[in-house]
Amino acid sequence: MKFTRNAHAQWKGSGKEGKGTLNTGSGTLDKTPYSFHTRFEDGKKGTNPEELVGAAHAGCFAMQLSFLLGEEGFTPESLDTAATVTFEDGEVTTINLDLEGDIPNIDAEQFQQIAHKAKEVCPISKLLKADIQLKVTLKK
Repeated sequence: MKFTRNAHAQWKGSGKEGKGTLNTGSGTLDKTPYSFHTRFEDGKKGTNPEELVGAAHAGCFAMQLSFLLGEEGFTPESLDTAATVTFEDGEVTTINLDLEGDIPNIDAEQFQQIAHKAKEVCPISKLLKADIQLKVTLKK
């Protein structure tokens, strides 16, 4: 299966005083604000790239885990995944996934094994190995 998804970011102004908006093709993000303050100072009137990566990773991982559990004959009642993205010295250094699952009739060891497999095969987990293409156009 192959598909594409789209997002758009617009930034105006300097890095610290400027501001931007984010839009997604689905419309879930629609002129959603982001800025230096929402990224580096815990501003509450907008989002930031790291929390969006965390949300994408937690969501992808939970869905992948659900598929893998289903292959083993288990249906989760719930999979609650928190992602903590650590930004340090100009780079994302770690993403910690904290999983709590309610899955009838599974033992802890089997749940651990399937969860670790989900972490390895989750498309967002593989993201850092992705081939990133860049197209650059300068408006005149």
